[in-house]
Amino acid sequence: MLWKEELVLLAQNYFDTTTVAAVLSVGILVLVSKVCWRQRSKNVGGIPGHLGLPFVGETFSFLSANNSTRGCYQFVRLRRLWHGRWFRTRLFGKIHVFVPSAEGAKAILANDFVQFNKGYVKSMGDAVGEKSLLCVSHEDHRRIRRLLADPFSMTSLSKFVKQFDDMLSKRLQKLVKDGKSFVLLDFSMKITFDSMCNMLMSLRDESTLRQIEKDCTAVTDAMLSFPFMIPGTRYYKGIKARNRLMERLGEIISRRRRGEESPEDFLQSMLQRDSYPPDQKLDDSEIMDNLLTLIIASQTTTAAAMMWSVKFLDENREAQERLREEQLSILRKKEDGELLTLEDLNKMSFGSKVVKETLRMSNVLLWFPRVALGDCRLEGFEIKKGWHVNIDATCIHYDPDLYKDPMQFNPSRFDEIQKPYSFIPFGSGPRTCLGINMAKLTMLVFLHRMTGGYRWTVDDPDPCLEKKAHIPRLRSGCPITLKTLYDGT
Repeated sequence: MLWKEELVLLAQNYFDTTTVAAVLSVGILVLVSKVCWRQRSKNVGGIPGHLGLPFVGETFSFLSANNSTRGCYQFVRLRRLWHGRWFRTRLFGKIHVFVPSAEGAKAILANDFVQFNKGYVKSMGDAVGEKSLLCVSHEDHRRIRRLLADPFSMTSLSKFVKQFDDMLSKRLQKLVKDGKSFVLLDFSMKITFDSMCNMLMSLRDESTLRQIEKDCTAVTDAMLSFPFMIPGTRYYKGIKARNRLMERLGEIISRRRRGEESPEDFLQSMLQRDSYPPDQKLDDSEIMDNLLTLIIASQTTTAAAMMWSVKFLDENREAQERLREEQLSILRKKEDGELLTLEDLNKMSFGSKVVKETLRMSNVLLWFPRVALGDCRLEGFEIKKGWHVNIDATCIHYDPDLYKDPMQFNPSRFDEIQKPYSFIPFGSGPRTCLGINMAKLTMLVFLHRMTGGYRWTVDDPDPCLEKKAHIPRLRSGCPITLKTLYDGT
């Protein structure tokens, strides 16, 4: 039930003062109407749950959870307690079914584009753009994904690893020299953003990067919001920021076409296809929407995972020391100042397991949304055409039938081969995350430099989550202080 305090909190955080009265009026209507809607909605398809009012459903309760320090997944936890592992609800005008099993995940992900398609809420689609890889049709998805693959080839990743390692090493050295506590999430957000902009568009100017990052943050903040262009709302600010980004990217493309600049990077490789047939190139709107998508997706998820890895390792010193010894054994075979290579990363067996366990426990992508293209059945439950089915990666990753002691950080659990579709931090099937290898390599480089060169103390152990974030992140951002590690200490 949505309490009056939640409505006031939502009004204060999602709307400006000119719209508070309107939101409270809607809230009062919801509270009054709930008296008449106490019984559960008709149990369509045998799936328990509560649909609430038409269109509104339980959206306010969802946004209230998202605006709390427990995060939006608290909404899911509560309904699973009330209704069982499978449940349905109504969010942003659409019926959503949460799918809690590896078997359900397999049935959906193995039938992407056949029985199911992507199912983002309108605000998220509006934020990244209709030509984004996340939103396009099956035919366009195949073409765009193929053309976007170059930055994620092993040749490109080999170059990226050295560039990222060089950038990371220098920034960590500066931080340890300063000797001050710093917020790890802020650090990781900035460095992942800068490295992606450098790889995609050769952007290095500090002022330009910070302006673009500010607008990208506004776009990200709009992804879980009511899609109404009301001044002062997060959605309004996000769409305005998106428009500024599209204008800026358009200017960069125009300068390159005029020959004013032509660095060797992903954007230039796309523009060099201007004379190619339509199925072998991207138009300008496709380029810009997908540049924005790649930057936001790579920054927010990878940066959060980097933060969680440090928190988990700080709480599990045995795993931290084992990882450190592995990284030191690699460092001892390299010259001072020598950068990492893909060959070095391939030797990080335990490091790879730390990355996997971090992704399993942090669940930076809480669930994967899909839409049913027709009536079907999942594990005996009836799914109607147009329903949203959310593959609940968080529930799967914490299933005690799949992972012994799932709340315990234990990288060694990945010594054993996992059951298919039981580990899906990047999804699976034809829509598997395009940046899967880049994310893993970025985390390995980060963990190598952190454990191979430093020790750290976490300066604020607060476990509360950041409010209004669609990706779980610590409210504190995990502030830490670094100290140089000398070999053998």
